[in-house]
Amino acid sequence: MTLIATDLPGSRMQSLVSYLEHDLRPTIVLDTDYNIIAANTAYQRQFGVEGTPHVGEKCYRVSHQFAVPCDQAGEHCPMRKAHDTRLPERLLHIHHTPRGPEHVDVELRPILDDGGEVIAYVERLSSVAVASVQPQQHGLVGRSAAFKEVLSALQRAAPAQIPVLLQGESGTGKELFARALHASSARSAGPLVVVDCTGLTETLLESELFGYEKGAFTGALQRKTGLAEAAHGGTLFLDEIGEVPLAMQVKLLRLIESGSFRPVGSLRTVHSDFRLVVATHKPLKEMVTNGSFRQDLLYRISAFPIRLPALRERSEDLPLLIDSLLQRIAPGAAPRVDAEAMKLLSLYSYPGNIRELRNILERARLFTDDGVIRVQDLPAEVRGQGEEAGGVTYRQQDDGLEKLAHALRVFNGSRSELARELGLSERTLYRRLRALGIPR
Repeated sequence: MTLIATDLPGSRMQSLVSYLEHDLRPTIVLDTDYNIIAANTAYQRQFGVEGTPHVGEKCYRVSHQFAVPCDQAGEHCPMRKAHDTRLPERLLHIHHTPRGPEHVDVELRPILDDGGEVIAYVERLSSVAVASVQPQQHGLVGRSAAFKEVLSALQRAAPAQIPVLLQGESGTGKELFARALHASSARSAGPLVVVDCTGLTETLLESELFGYEKGAFTGALQRKTGLAEAAHGGTLFLDEIGEVPLAMQVKLLRLIESGSFRPVGSLRTVHSDFRLVVATHKPLKEMVTNGSFRQDLLYRISAFPIRLPALRERSEDLPLLIDSLLQRIAPGAAPRVDAEAMKLLSLYSYPGNIRELRNILERARLFTDDGVIRVQDLPAEVRGQGEEAGGVTYRQQDDGLEKLAHALRVFNGSRSELARELGLSERTLYRRLRALGIPR
């Protein structure tokens, strides 16, 4: 497919368009009024719809099906910021594609004329394969602002070799995020070696991580390769690093700094080239203060810290997570959750996060005989919270939905007028409409 272009301002733009046609990445050119004025073959192939030309369309209509620019619809708009700063912008958006909504990494660069004014933008788009906006039987799923913030950080960190520290409550999916980071990196073809540091003594952790020689201790009947060596060319993931005994932290620091170690009972030095990812639910800075964690080790592992949100901070993701978990629990025969049960699930605070949600769904599935999870199938702690607060909450939710829908009808569907009447920004109004399930 040849490049499609319309109304290109001058030979400079024509040269740019010709260059972009040879770019393997999906790329479009936008004018300052949000119009797509060129799209290369890679874009048409990945994001195009057969028989639907995108050139001449507004970018926000094509990518988001919005009636107004992204910044007026509750999303960040890279064009707006790039126009003000004259600098490149990069962010994560959810784009509509022929395959459904997808997470897309957007890189936008302004094109300036000789006077320094913006005359167009070049936008490159890359689908994020390690996370989904739709229910999936594996991997990361989510669409909330908190989830997208973490996913954006992963996309930034993935190409580098910098150590990454994943911090979050138990059950937030730290290993899943570590796997996504590995899969997005240049080491994805190499191994991902997971070391669970929980409950391991110094001696046991040392032998697991560094390996040992035959006869190094009683029961060492043959040489064993350590997990640090097994991670050569890939990623070493140390889960719950806050559990590492203080005496072992010195040896771990040496491994991280030099990439070398000695197996237990050996005089030889082994070198291993790996990317380090660690995770913990513990407050490492407080542990440094009380002397249970080395400060120099904390500095080495926390070059790129990423905080993982608790499930209560991802309430928008709950229906998507429930659908995905049920598909994983019962592939091909996943039950559905009825409306009342879904309301109760949405009210619960999930102190155990996604791990607890999965346990709740696994239990509930065993109590359903017709493929529908109902209120009576949920555990007492979920039902009890609904009995305490659910009645009022249900009414408040229903009343809020009805009142907002009525107000929208009064203003003939005008979001801007309704936002002014309510004293809200259009962006905030769009978020509330979306949260209540009112079509934009």
